[in-house]
Amino acid sequence: MVRQSAAPVGVQTSIGDLGTPLTGVSFVVVDLETTGTSASKSQITEIGAVRVREGRVVDEFTTLVNPGVLIPAAITLLTGITQSMVATAPPITEALPGLLDFLAAEPDTVLVAHNAPFDTGFLKAACEREGTQWPDYPVVDTLRLARAVLVRPEVHNHRLGTLATFFGTPTTPNHRALDDARATVDVLNGLLARLAPMGVTSLEELRAVSKPPTRAQRAKRHLAEDLPERPGVYVFTDAQGQSLYVGKSNNLRRRVATYFTAAESRRRIREMAGLVAGVTPIVCTTDLEASVRELRIIAERKPPFNRRSRHPERAAWVKLTTDAYPRLSVVRVIKDDGAPYLGPYNSPRAAEEAKEALLHALPLRQCTHTFSPGKPVAPCVLAQLGRCGAPCDGTESLTDYTGHADAARAAMTGDPAVVVDALTGRIREFAADLRYEEAAALRDRLTAFLRGARRAQRLTAIAVVPHLVASRPGATGWETIVVRHGRLAASAVLEPGTEPAAFLSSLTATAERVPAGFGPVPNATAGETELVLDWLVSPGTRLVEIDGEWTCPLRSAEAHTEMTHWAHGRASAQ
Repeated sequence: MVRQSAAPVGVQTSIGDLGTPLTGVSFVVVDLETTGTSASKSQITEIGAVRVREGRVVDEFTTLVNPGVLIPAAITLLTGITQSMVATAPPITEALPGLLDFLAAEPDTVLVAHNAPFDTGFLKAACEREGTQWPDYPVVDTLRLARAVLVRPEVHNHRLGTLATFFGTPTTPNHRALDDARATVDVLNGLLARLAPMGVTSLEELRAVSKPPTRAQRAKRHLAEDLPERPGVYVFTDAQGQSLYVGKSNNLRRRVATYFTAAESRRRIREMAGLVAGVTPIVCTTDLEASVRELRIIAERKPPFNRRSRHPERAAWVKLTTDAYPRLSVVRVIKDDGAPYLGPYNSPRAAEEAKEALLHALPLRQCTHTFSPGKPVAPCVLAQLGRCGAPCDGTESLTDYTGHADAARAAMTGDPAVVVDALTGRIREFAADLRYEEAAALRDRLTAFLRGARRAQRLTAIAVVPHLVASRPGATGWETIVVRHGRLAASAVLEPGTEPAAFLSSLTATAERVPAGFGPVPNATAGETELVLDWLVSPGTRLVEIDGEWTCPLRSAEAHTEMTHWAHGRASAQ
């Protein structure tokens, strides 16, 4: 069998609620023979596929394929497939639809291969050449699983032949597609048998396996046994009761159990398993409530093994000050001074980029001097360079400068066109002159500005609403929430048979009382309010009642959302 060396590739970076039992999965084990190792240059000469359910073979597919090119002598020596054998075989144009039909015979197909990137790479390339859409099934790689589960001295390598000998497969791999696929079936069954005692019983867990669970992980599996199978938040604690890690799930017991199986591959979480002494479940009525509670607990307790959302108080904002000659400043605290704010930003650097975007479009002062029309001061270097109108010494009148400040305020709180037009125009000029690095720098500043303006405008719009009730259909009824000044005040499910008016009256009467406050996030973190906003604008959500108005500016930063994808690799404001 022709194979190329490939490092094991992770299938997913995080695990949500795991729930596809392996007993219900239809595995199709595929193996290919080819004329070489390059999917773009070589061709398929043979296809073998075996469908397996609950460990038993239920169907097979095999065909030789005429590659349309000469088979190299080394390949013939390796596989035994000669030019005469494929001369009357169907070309890939005819063979590929047969394989695709075999794969699609059952709706829950999962593709399996030994060194899966090799086989899937050839199949995807063949589909592309034939103008056919690759169905993109979930993939399980037995090579990657074997590397995670079987270590030396159990096996000296993880080749298919070695694994077949280790598991005692009845079919010996011989570099022919169907026989190798049959051998891979037995290797897969052997690996699943090894993983079952480690707690890997679902497809999602199987695809996440990267190494065996540690002894500490296995020893703590009992902590999940008594947890409810309900949505909510879970808190891992140490022997002193200190919070180590906080998460949320739609199924507390199932999710917590994954932390103590081979499906958990994150190094810091595997290290945490040795410190965990208990798990505290907090049952929630809705997924939104669980998400919000998770953020609140992380911000309050700052568990050491959580990486995100621990320090919302460290967020940076761009502020337009309220003195006689306003200037832009990067701050961490929002004050009740009526000033406009952009953000929040995760880093001061991102806030500085947004600030630079405004300064590029509007000639606001950058000095920190305190002065007034009656008490001028000497101009700074920027004024001498012509980059500032010098209001400090009276060169620029207070009226003219106030016009610039008002324009900046309007761009931050409403229509950002003055900034967008100034920067996009300059970006085009730089691009036309082949000054791409300078154009990219301006692009990043504009992106940071628009992201911060969009966030601040969305947050401010909901923060001023004193009371809002919304509902949407869920799994067990109508999920209903109460939002007050941007904060989730209550959450419940209106189940079938419940009188709606009484339900709504009780929910609003017992909801948290939330004061008005000031700024874009007066009573919650930006993360919480954005969770609420995303829920409110999701399909199917209905507004039940509202006090006040929930509006955004007609020509707000939301209208320029497509520009925030220019630098999608830079999470400037998220």
